[in-house]
Amino acid sequence: MKTQTEAITYSNYINGEWISADGNSLEPSVNPANKNEVVGYVQLSSRAELDAAVSAAKAAKTEWRKLSGAARGEFLYKAANMLESRLDEIAETMTKEMGKTLPEAKGETARGIAILRYYAGEGMRKVGDVIPSTDQEALMFTTRTPLGVVGVISPWNFPVAIPIWKMAPALIYGNTVVLKPATEAAVTAAKVIECFDAAGFPAGVVNMVTGSGSIIGQGIVDHPDINGITFTGSNEVGKRVGQGAFARGAKYQLEMGGKNPVIIASDADLDLAVEGTISGGLRSTGQKCTATSRVFVAVEVYDTFKDKLLSKVRELKVGHGLDAGTWMGPCASENQYKTVLSYIDKGLAEGADLLFGGKKVTSEGLENGFYVEPTVFENVDIKMTIAREEIFGPVLALIKVESFEEAIELANDTEFGLSASIYTKDIGKILAFINDIDAGLVRVNAETAGVELQAPFGGMKQSSSHSREQGQAAIEFFTSIKTVFVKA
Repeated sequence: MKTQTEAITYSNYINGEWISADGNSLEPSVNPANKNEVVGYVQLSSRAELDAAVSAAKAAKTEWRKLSGAARGEFLYKAANMLESRLDEIAETMTKEMGKTLPEAKGETARGIAILRYYAGEGMRKVGDVIPSTDQEALMFTTRTPLGVVGVISPWNFPVAIPIWKMAPALIYGNTVVLKPATEAAVTAAKVIECFDAAGFPAGVVNMVTGSGSIIGQGIVDHPDINGITFTGSNEVGKRVGQGAFARGAKYQLEMGGKNPVIIASDADLDLAVEGTISGGLRSTGQKCTATSRVFVAVEVYDTFKDKLLSKVRELKVGHGLDAGTWMGPCASENQYKTVLSYIDKGLAEGADLLFGGKKVTSEGLENGFYVEPTVFENVDIKMTIAREEIFGPVLALIKVESFEEAIELANDTEFGLSASIYTKDIGKILAFINDIDAGLVRVNAETAGVELQAPFGGMKQSSSHSREQGQAAIEFFTSIKTVFVKA
């Protein structure tokens, strides 16, 4: 690696070596807290670099799958240790590169460490079952076989946790990996891959190629030697990934958007509900697929809830993620910043009432960053754009409801079905919510955002391809079942 205008240039990682793209075409990764600061430069790679990475992964897959699960797990344990030794450095890079506050970045990096250790342990778990045969002289059982080469296409909002929660299960179950991180967070991703390199993974087992979605992302979708694709990102791109993978018979897994509701029932603990709504909707600048977006509040408590919410939102400190006391950082990029502001404009144009925020933050020291005020709307009709489309920013839409049944009906009135939560003390409402809400992640008296690594994660409707990530459920995507019949 080398320096360029005081920022480091990060290469691709192919077959155990750091290799620059032909022509050394580079893309700057810009600090969203200060658009004049370049965090690092990453490769704008061509199809040639992707082909080299896939070739390396294909060549390495046979020996990697022959290792025992325990042996593969040892490599994951070592990678976890390497990541832990660099936790502060990687967290600070994450904050500089995509704007997340430092405490959140440290928490995410720690989660990446925990994911690696969890899946390292999965190498010692069973991979099949003995099934009685109708032939008394035969033995019949199932085992699992890896897909082969897995393409990982990861987003910018969780640049440590999401690549790791995709790569770790792929690797422990015997696959080799080609990672394409989002360009906006590729410096952080490169530092994660440095930990895999330091852990001594065999050449070709883990590879990373940076570049545009149109070239590297589409190349992963189209490549005949990539056997499975796991993707997290927008619905528009996810659908293209799924269609392309299906067309050539590759297995695919899509985790896409959300328009996640929270229901505040008339008997809710309003202080707890306010805390969860703000944390779920505005923390990480609203840049989570599980972020709270639509807030359905019982008419009996609407005004009290609104007043409590606004009182707390006014106290939130917006600023640089490295500054002590900052609660909310900038949007992760200029494009995302413009997108969020455009949705706020649509909300106003379509007749929603702006209660708080909605403007750029240009106070001294923040004028060169992509900062948006935490924003709260009310009198939002369910057909308005801000109630239909994923904003991926710090915007809450308050919607008054006359009954619990109306809240469920409106909460389900969306093409998405990722996460949902309710605040209530009524066990009947809790059970009805669990049964009737169309979401893959259901949380009671807790915010919509909150995914535990040992539990299955995924959505319904347009939020996913209906498979599940994380926990022991990950084995279902990254392997195929093989049924074996043995007769002497």
